[in-house]
Amino acid sequence: MKYLSFLVPVLLFASCVAPVKNNNVSIGKIDSLYSKVLGEERHIMVSVPDGPPDSKVKYPVLYLLDGDAHFSSVVGMIEQLSSVNGNDICPKMIIVGIPNTDRTRDLTPTHATVGADGKKVNFFGSSGGGEKFTTFIEKELMPHIDSLYPVAPYKVLIGHSFGGLTAMNILVHHPEMFNSYVAIDPSMWWDNRKLLNQAKEVFKQKNYSGKSLYLGIANTMPSGMDTLQARIDTTGNTGHIRSILALKDVLKSNTADGLKFAYAYYKEDNHGSVPLITEYDALHFLFSFYSMPKDVQDKLRDEHSIIDPAAAFSDHYAEVSEHMGYKMLPPEQDINGLGYQYLQTGKKDAAYKLFALNIKNYPESWNVYDSMGDYYNSQKDKVKAIEYFSKALKLHDNPDSKKKLEELQKKK
Repeated sequence: MKYLSFLVPVLLFASCVAPVKNNNVSIGKIDSLYSKVLGEERHIMVSVPDGPPDSKVKYPVLYLLDGDAHFSSVVGMIEQLSSVNGNDICPKMIIVGIPNTDRTRDLTPTHATVGADGKKVNFFGSSGGGEKFTTFIEKELMPHIDSLYPVAPYKVLIGHSFGGLTAMNILVHHPEMFNSYVAIDPSMWWDNRKLLNQAKEVFKQKNYSGKSLYLGIANTMPSGMDTLQARIDTTGNTGHIRSILALKDVLKSNTADGLKFAYAYYKEDNHGSVPLITEYDALHFLFSFYSMPKDVQDKLRDEHSIIDPAAAFSDHYAEVSEHMGYKMLPPEQDINGLGYQYLQTGKKDAAYKLFALNIKNYPESWNVYDSMGDYYNSQKDKVKAIEYFSKALKLHDNPDSKKKLEELQKKK
């Protein structure tokens, strides 16, 4: 079956459209579980990528703190960067947004009552439940997600402000929980910089090979002040950014052995606006290995190129698999779409190799056999076309395959 019926000058073609039900556009669903650790019912927001029918594809999982604030924007961003307009900046992912019940309690690792400016804050009274919240994520939420959704063994954590503090606390004390971390303008001033001081020591001792961190820093300084001036400022006005700059310096000193680290200072963004741009840049950084190299893409599009497309995809995804820590196959839909493009432009050998690669990688998919049936039908090989349409129908009673099979059988 064709996923595409027209040619476009890009390598990958499919764009995703959010499911429409009862005239409502849906980007996910509300799930829930009771937490014994926290002693309360917790609602979560879950978005799972659309895939081919009966697909057994599994996806990395992105856990998003402050899910009630950031879920819709991150779902849209992942869809844009992984699918829309042929983008493959990052893989399609399951997004798990974690809304708050008591934000101060859950997103602070220790109990403290003083703010970044050194003044007492009354609503910090419930603070210090961060370790319990981390246990909830690791021992209750993750097993719940693993049991119900098609998850792959790669996990990303994104947190902003107190959520960024939580992300850093988990990286420092529980680094095995996630593969990649995004800390957005984290509140490293918390509890007189306690976590920051712990991080300085921990990063000297632990090996962080295979872990990645992207740090986004907002402009939270008084008007007219730059970061050099903020570093030497002693007022409460710069307590927040000074603690983050100190964290950046610790990480840049390479004391965190093996950690893949990058950061950016967003001069034009404040604490509230910085999440979106940070998440965008972070996804590019964390998955810098994911896109097919441009020179290979150019060769795949070049009608005179002699590159073996199946080998190119297989080699690339072998490298991607090394980074991800598990075997990732070239997406069935992408290979299928490119195969039809080659078929329509007369590159029949290249089309055959791609359809054959899909059969090798997805032997339980009816569609890969239907596509190979289309290939043989285009080559006037009725016997082979009938064979593959029949294989497709054994796996799925698809009207399109059945119609093509019946038309061929009439001609015999």
